[in-house]
Amino acid sequence: MTTFHVAVDHPDPDTHDVTTTYLGTVDQAHVDRVRAIAALPGSDRHVKEHPRHEGAFMVLRDDGGLDVYEPTGPAEHAAHEPDPLPKTHDESGEGFVGTLSGERSLGVLPHSASGPAYIDGVTRFGAQRIGGPMDTPLEPPRAVWHTTESPAGGDYFMSVAAYLIRAGAEPQVIYCPVTDRLGQFGPLNLSSRALKNHGTKRTNRTGRVCIQIEVLGRARAPWTKGFDPKTKPNFRRLLTAIRAHGIPDVWPVGAPPATAAAATERPRTTWENKGGHYGHSQIPGQNHWDPGAIDTEIVPGRPRSAGGGTTPDTGPGTYTVKAGDTLTSIAAAHRTTVSALLSLNGIKDADQISVGQKLKLPTAAPAKPPTPRYEPFPGTAFFHAGRRSPLVTALGRRLVELGFGKHYTSGPGPEWSEADRRNVADFQRSRPELAGDADGIPGPRTWAALKIPKL
Repeated sequence: MTTFHVAVDHPDPDTHDVTTTYLGTVDQAHVDRVRAIAALPGSDRHVKEHPRHEGAFMVLRDDGGLDVYEPTGPAEHAAHEPDPLPKTHDESGEGFVGTLSGERSLGVLPHSASGPAYIDGVTRFGAQRIGGPMDTPLEPPRAVWHTTESPAGGDYFMSVAAYLIRAGAEPQVIYCPVTDRLGQFGPLNLSSRALKNHGTKRTNRTGRVCIQIEVLGRARAPWTKGFDPKTKPNFRRLLTAIRAHGIPDVWPVGAPPATAAAATERPRTTWENKGGHYGHSQIPGQNHWDPGAIDTEIVPGRPRSAGGGTTPDTGPGTYTVKAGDTLTSIAAAHRTTVSALLSLNGIKDADQISVGQKLKLPTAAPAKPPTPRYEPFPGTAFFHAGRRSPLVTALGRRLVELGFGKHYTSGPGPEWSEADRRNVADFQRSRPELAGDADGIPGPRTWAALKIPKL
């Protein structure tokens, strides 16, 4: 019969460091009882399987503790040997590689970043060394929203934090919408560990910043239902920090899907080229559907002043400086820049503003018509032998993303080929509504179903 090591991880309520107490071994019957108790309606225990160690699992407790169960034997990480920190994950979900140098000052922003490394008053967990510099700092900044698939409230904030550390899957930020508790595992301007790699691309390190937020809750019951940002000062601080890093208040792929079956839109081109907010379900190479159908009027919501009052998104006017304001926070709340405020108000020193001072705000540019999300259908005649176009390449990449690229031996693109036609035909045969058109030449219905991202 299988036996298990048992330990308890305790996040310290003052320092927030995690210590581990080894309790001994138990048999399979004991483990079965633990799982059965956690499955009871109203139980204050919640089981989370270990993402990397087969047979291992953890139990979240509402008192902040984390029970760890790992099969005995030559396990890579036994429960009585807590994972040492600091170290960095290989970002593919396959294990750990190397350690981060302790010589790097994590509070210093890289040259390409502009916002704060830490949110004011945030709880800091662990050694704050979960990632490193971004691989593509010239790409747009983005924020990624997850749910922990766990209860919220109580002291689950602490036990979920311990779980993420133990699992090596820490984001930069953890947030509880019930208690408004906000924590960080690492600085916002460096990478985290919450996403899988997409092929050879280190998804966690994509963009100028990639701020990832684990929200306590479940995708099937969106945490924004009944959530009032006006009563959640830490949530407002989180949004202000996100904006300060230049992340726009947009969802480039649209609102996150409401069901697992609908979580199929993961366009790589959009992810690589559009800054803004994304759900875990919308990132290339992932297989999760969290955060569910969260309210995109709340996330990212309307910009708010440091004092908590709602302010217009854009437009002419003035702003009266309040206690605690900085030009950085004011610029972030009004979707402008510090340099624009300095120039418009004749200010020479960004630190020299005073409570009660009235600042002019930049006038909004005329609204632009919305940019189409997908390429328009180019017509059936477009697809003929020898046609060379970036659109052919985009079509091929989309087919590969959807799992219909087996006929490519090179490319795809930029020239239309027999491999393109055969892959399109496979896609058409996979859709009952297109099966009658399975000649491999895209028609209007096939093109609409493919949803080629706008180039």
